[in-house]
Amino acid sequence: MKYLILSLLWIVYCAMHSFLISIRFTNTITRLLKNYYAFYRLFYVLFSLVLLVLLINFTSQLDNEIIISYSSPWSIIRYILMYGSLLIFFWAFFFNYDSLSFFGIRQILNFGKVKKVNPSDEIKKNGLLGVIRHPMYLCLIIYLWSQTFKRIDIIVNVILTIYVIIGTFLEEKKLVLEFGDAYVKYQKEVPMLIPFTKNKNA
Repeated sequence: MKYLILSLLWIVYCAMHSFLISIRFTNTITRLLKNYYAFYRLFYVLFSLVLLVLLINFTSQLDNEIIISYSSPWSIIRYILMYGSLLIFFWAFFFNYDSLSFFGIRQILNFGKVKKVNPSDEIKKNGLLGVIRHPMYLCLIIYLWSQTFKRIDIIVNVILTIYVIIGTFLEEKKLVLEFGDAYVKYQKEVPMLIPFTKNKNA
């Protein structure tokens, strides 16, 4: 029963996390808040973070029984995957993405300003983004599964992996709407989650 409750809590969290940033909901919030929508992203991040911490804390108290242990060479492989995924995740976050926009800080700094840009100029294709369109999501999946020890870990990791994959496809739709043909061209050139699976010259 506890595993069912845990699964439902994580599913509800993932659904809520996705809904609050969905196109339909954000369009509604934009109409309601108008220019003050610039503050919504920061609220979204803080609200999601608080709920995530509470959910992780609740999860950690349910089951301490270790069912998977790692011995050499698997322990070495696990550490390589764990630290490697963390390194690439933060590298992408700080050097390939706009971290200020992610937290909503740039939107607040630009509050009241009018800025027109060519969407195609905003698509970054250098560095990791020239190898894979969503390096942070791939790293998150790898990190999750390199931290699998307990039965609860498996349940949560399955739910989060499915959510990340579904969320990636939903984000792709948003990016196509935002950047148009420029992003469609990028999709054809660079793979979504599995590196080196597309030929740029094809």
